[in-house]
Amino acid sequence: MTLAPDEQLPDRDRLPDPEPPLRVRRARTTPPWWFALPALLLFAFVVLIPSTRGVYYAFTDWDGLDPRFSFVGLGNFADMFDDADAMQAIRHTLLIAVAITVVQNALGLALALGVNAAIKSRNLLRVFLFAPAVITPIVTAYLWRNLLGPEGAVNSLLGAAGLGGLQQDWLGSPRLALWSVVAVIVWQFAGYSMVIFLAGLQSVPRQIHEAAEIDGAGPVRRFWSVTRPLLAPAFTINLMLSIIGGIKLFDQVYALTGGGPGHATDTISTLIYKDAFTLGEFGYSIALAVVLTIIVAVASTGQYLVLSRNERAAS
Repeated sequence: MTLAPDEQLPDRDRLPDPEPPLRVRRARTTPPWWFALPALLLFAFVVLIPSTRGVYYAFTDWDGLDPRFSFVGLGNFADMFDDADAMQAIRHTLLIAVAITVVQNALGLALALGVNAAIKSRNLLRVFLFAPAVITPIVTAYLWRNLLGPEGAVNSLLGAAGLGGLQQDWLGSPRLALWSVVAVIVWQFAGYSMVIFLAGLQSVPRQIHEAAEIDGAGPVRRFWSVTRPLLAPAFTINLMLSIIGGIKLFDQVYALTGGGPGHATDTISTLIYKDAFTLGEFGYSIALAVVLTIIVAVASTGQYLVLSRNERAAS
């Protein structure tokens, strides 16, 4: 039976439109690759090419000025293991990274739990605690260098409180300088960790806590069995940022102590700067930078694998 042109089938009798081919569907959903080409070219010109060429200079004795230099192979890396200052800087770097990661995230989590409570001033406290994280690190370092000086505010307050026996040369003592640097970094970025943990806490459904409370779980048990597993993504972000930032730390250390007294607070980054721009050993300093890159890559990759496995287990 043939329908007249002006006749139409009811909607229920119409056949569905044929599904477009896979190639057409991909073309509709996939952005054109050339859209990112200008950014990729700029990134290659500014980052990839200089970095690749820098790795080559790590195997030379280039002084940074003379166009003539010799290929020394693994000589710079062999000298590094015989250099007591370099080995000490590597130890300091790892120690600072671990201390910052542990203390900063523990403090950030405690602050997040505190400001997540139903208190009237919680919004003001959030702003106050997060404020140091938005200050330029170099400004923070110069501020604390004055506060921690022999005649600074910290020693003045201790003296005014009758605790003169606790007054120290916080940044001038080889025994205390490294921990003073760690304390400054934690003071500045604990609020940053707090914000990430706070976002995770506010995403936890209240019904889960109420159900656990009805089952008789106390505050500690609820945190350990309910809140902590659901905070796995926040832990991953915070721990990754902390370990990478701690390993690459330069500006605060250099502004606070310059790596001193002696080499008591030297990190790999400060030693790279000194070897390159003070001693003119660019080849050796680039070899140190390569080692720093390897340490960052290994630490961040290993940590990511462990934390991602924990995330999957928690979900």
